[in-house]
Amino acid sequence: MKRLLPAPLLSASILALWLVLNGSLGLGQWLLGLVLALVVPLATASLRPTPARIRKPWTVVRLILLVGRDVIQSNIVVARGVWRARRHPPQGTFVRVPLELRDPHGLAALAAIMCVTPGTVWAELSLDRGALLLHVFDLGDEAAFIEHLKTHYERPLMEIFE
Repeated sequence: MKRLLPAPLLSASILALWLVLNGSLGLGQWLLGLVLALVVPLATASLRPTPARIRKPWTVVRLILLVGRDVIQSNIVVARGVWRARRHPPQGTFVRVPLELRDPHGLAALAAIMCVTPGTVWAELSLDRGALLLHVFDLGDEAAFIEHLKTHYERPLMEIFE
């Protein structure tokens, strides 16, 4: 069964996405969706990293809620910054964040968090994965920003993946 369905969650997601995007629950769409749901994971198996092992599921829930809250707060901060840009131009800058997180799944999750959070953009990961370069829209206190990133995102991701 593992040979036919190497990634069952991915297969289910592909089928659901196919049906939603086509807006039809007809037999033909189900068959095409099933074919895609079986073929795509098999064809892309070599592109996927080793399976992730989530060690603390409740930490995942807490992290999702924390990221949701931070995204809302960042939206407000960035909107204010844009609104007041003529009087008080934002102090956008690059910040180098030293990392302890090494797991590729954790780094991918951190990249997703940084990209969905308004005001931050993932710019570069060092070759040794020991430092992250971010662009921050309006940086007040660099040390506080780094501490926030490490305590709110990096440490929970290390608990989850390492």
